[in-house]
Amino acid sequence: MTRHLMIVGAAFAALSLAACGQKSDETKGAATPAEQAATPDANPSATVPTPSDETKADVFAMKAADSDMFEIQAGKLAQTRSSNASVKKFAAEMVKAHTATSEGLKKAITTAGASITPPTTLSKDMQDKLDDLTKADAKDFDKKYADAMVDAHQAALNLLQRYAQDGDTPALKTFAADTAPKVQEHLNMAEGLKKGFDTGEDVAKDNAKH
Repeated sequence: MTRHLMIVGAAFAALSLAACGQKSDETKGAATPAEQAATPDANPSATVPTPSDETKADVFAMKAADSDMFEIQAGKLAQTRSSNASVKKFAAEMVKAHTATSEGLKKAITTAGASITPPTTLSKDMQDKLDDLTKADAKDFDKKYADAMVDAHQAALNLLQRYAQDGDTPALKTFAADTAPKVQEHLNMAEGLKKGFDTGEDVAKDNAKH
């Protein structure tokens, strides 16, 4: 009888320990709110890749200068190749505006005391885009220019906004923050120009003027 009670008691003890162990494991597996927020699954934005090199002063300055040069050269090209009043007006504004931002970038680099020399020639990627515009048929040029301006200004805006938020040099961050709204305006103008060619409205209006 005593042996039987000892066996039953041991069985209850084993069951109790197993239950405690299971509860401990469950508690251990449950993440706290802070731990959940720190995991990629709980915070999808944490999985979005960030081109961290663009938050470095030298990379940012090179890309910003490259973008400005493309805008200026493409604008000058449009002024000579286009016969559309809207395109020529936009192109003239881009040449003027991006010449100014190029100077602003140089001043910001000087203020920062950074040993960065902005490029004087286009990167291969930007040169290829300019070559595509140069080789475009006359009848296709205006639309291709408008398309290129939307793409270029969107890329420039992304670059400026990213650096303004995460950049490593205060003077350049200020430049990026001050320049981003201007580039947003240019993007809006470029999108309006592109929409006109996509729908044919701008061409019709321009032809009506002549």
